[in-house]
Amino acid sequence: MPELPEVAGLAAFLGRNLLGAELTKIQITSFAVLKTADPPYSALEGRKIVGVERFGKFVSLDAEGIQFIFHLAKAGWLRYTEQPSQTHLRMGGSNIAARLSFTKGDGSTHVGVDLTEAGTKKSLAIYVVRSPLDVPGIAALGPDPLSPEFTAETLAGILAGSSHQIKGLLRSQSVIAGIGNAYSDEILHAARISPFAISKSLDRDTTQVLYESIEGVLGAAVAAAVGKASNELKDAKRNTMRVHGRAGQPCPVCGTTIREVSFADTALQYCPGCQTNGKILADRRTSRFLK
Repeated sequence: MPELPEVAGLAAFLGRNLLGAELTKIQITSFAVLKTADPPYSALEGRKIVGVERFGKFVSLDAEGIQFIFHLAKAGWLRYTEQPSQTHLRMGGSNIAARLSFTKGDGSTHVGVDLTEAGTKKSLAIYVVRSPLDVPGIAALGPDPLSPEFTAETLAGILAGSSHQIKGLLRSQSVIAGIGNAYSDEILHAARISPFAISKSLDRDTTQVLYESIEGVLGAAVAAAVGKASNELKDAKRNTMRVHGRAGQPCPVCGTTIREVSFADTALQYCPGCQTNGKILADRRTSRFLK
């Protein structure tokens, strides 16, 4: 799933390539993906892109006062081309959920953007609204972890009021915006904190380390993502992971074998040597440690 760094990279890429471009045509090939009806998506046609902004894991294209907003969910992605196809898309005929066609400059340069989604479980979402806050998921977002307003004190206040495991809390978009499964693994590994630790149990020093890990891991990942083309971002993400997706491999910090805890529809990875004092976490949602 694209998370804050990849979405920041996509927003920066789209800003470089689409600002000032006219959206000449939009095709939606699955009406399930379109979550709004007013204004109609056809109202975007003929408008220029005047801004691109990220909200958590959402990207917003400002088409002169009408916002085209998308969330790529678990299996969505964005494909940009400077040789766009003129083929009319059939409803449900491919993995393309939406196609946007643009002209640039004097109108002689054509580019295209496809929003695609792999697999059978369709979660990619598109919103056409007048304000980003008209999107419920954006209105409910917690603070952005890379904003100046997100301080160590902000994090301490969040943790103090939560009895949830820290892994789940970091992934909650209404608590902190933009962090998902992969980067929560990486942040907790950098902070040397068990994913099953209870949030409010973390002391002041550990909270400070966690804050610095959030800023460091996300900041480095955003710096690596911004400047890359959309087709380079997935590989860039995989190449920076130390524990996420690395179960069975040696930890790059201490050499301990990286372990995995599997749930119904996801899994987390962690290093016992760095994070749990050598204890192996039980591979069950309701257990904390193997005895």
